Amino acid sequence: MGSPPTSNATGAQSGAPQSVRLDSWLWSVRVFKTRAAATTACRAGHVRLNGAPVKASQAVRVGDTVVVRRPGWQQELVVRRLILKRVGAPVARECYEDRSEPPPPQIRAAVGRREPGSGRPTKKERRKLDELRGY
Repeated sequence: MGSPPTSNATGAQSGAPQSVRLDSWLWSVRVFKTRAAATTACRAGHVRLNGAPVKASQAVRVGDTVVVRRPGWQQELVVRRLILKRVGAPVARECYEDRSEPPPPQIRAAVGRREPGSGRPTKKERRKLDELRGY
């Protein structure tokens, strides 16, 4: 009998995987904080693989282009290496090439405060607060 396959630091078997689930890869390379957040973004249509909207279970391969829509900008990543487990940020950055433009500078304005006891904000006030926060 042969020896069992060994794992390396990236969680891949000694023979690198040919494909990985998209949500798992996005979580592994730290694009999303949780795998559930990656799955939710895929379901909402915020993630595209090679230009097409995808499901979270879609297989991603080396050379694929992943576009993640964020509020106000898009993050475009080219897959350079497949990993199965979450790794540190320096190792994660080696797994993709970031071709996106830098995100727009966030204008940090003070959040409007309401007088205590004044009730819930009106629809107009809520829209102004959302606009101020950048939603």
